[in-house]
Amino acid sequence: MSLNYPAPSALAVTAIAQDDVSFAGPPHRHQDAQLIYARSGVVSVSTESGTWIVPPNRAVWVPPMVEHATRSHGPVEFRAIFVRPDAAGSLPGACGVVEVSPLLRELILRLVELQGRDITDFSRRVCELLLEELTFLPAEPLNLPMPSDRRLRDLCQTLQSDPGMALALVDAASRTGMSRRSFMRHFEHETGMTYGRWRQQARLLAALPALAGGQPVLSVALDCGYQSASAFAATFKRSLGRRPSDYFNNNAKNTAG
Repeated sequence: MSLNYPAPSALAVTAIAQDDVSFAGPPHRHQDAQLIYARSGVVSVSTESGTWIVPPNRAVWVPPMVEHATRSHGPVEFRAIFVRPDAAGSLPGACGVVEVSPLLRELILRLVELQGRDITDFSRRVCELLLEELTFLPAEPLNLPMPSDRRLRDLCQTLQSDPGMALALVDAASRTGMSRRSFMRHFEHETGMTYGRWRQQARLLAALPALAGGQPVLSVALDCGYQSASAFAATFKRSLGRRPSDYFNNNAKNTAG
């Protein structure tokens, strides 16, 4: 299904809410900046420079006029905040991950409730406080940068579509027609990551929708190319700070209400 977007408003910030929806939209852009947040479930946001896959305690910031495609991974409780360009001037000009603190979560939910009502001093203060509460995090560990070089990009898209594929560095270099040394240099220059680090990141991000859907950790681990659940769990915890079996349970507690 497609998402409905808010009507024009005199408020600097507007919101939409749709529950128990699944969607996959084509690339598009908005005059307004956008904060994309799933209260439950997992949403991914893709731009020319990379993909962000965010669980319920994170959101993705998309600046004005940045082309992006948004999709859910299973049913989600979806919230999107639209910020007028004149109100977004001091905010980042590139996509990034936002920490959804308990206060920010409640402000988002309150702004949704205020949609369609008369504008008051209170609704203006909610918008102001919401913008002040945005806390931007480093791109990792929830971003997967994509190279612009077509040879590397085609390779990365193949690996992203099949995270369990076994492809050693020397074989990856051969696929792109580069020497091993040239491949390593170009890959890190284009993505900011080594090939091995990028592969690990791609696998972890591929695991999030499956874990959110309740698939067993062992099944997710094997599908993502790990030899055992313990190896996957160790890498997952080292990168994301929690064991895979706890990741969404904890987020669900944090986002209850």
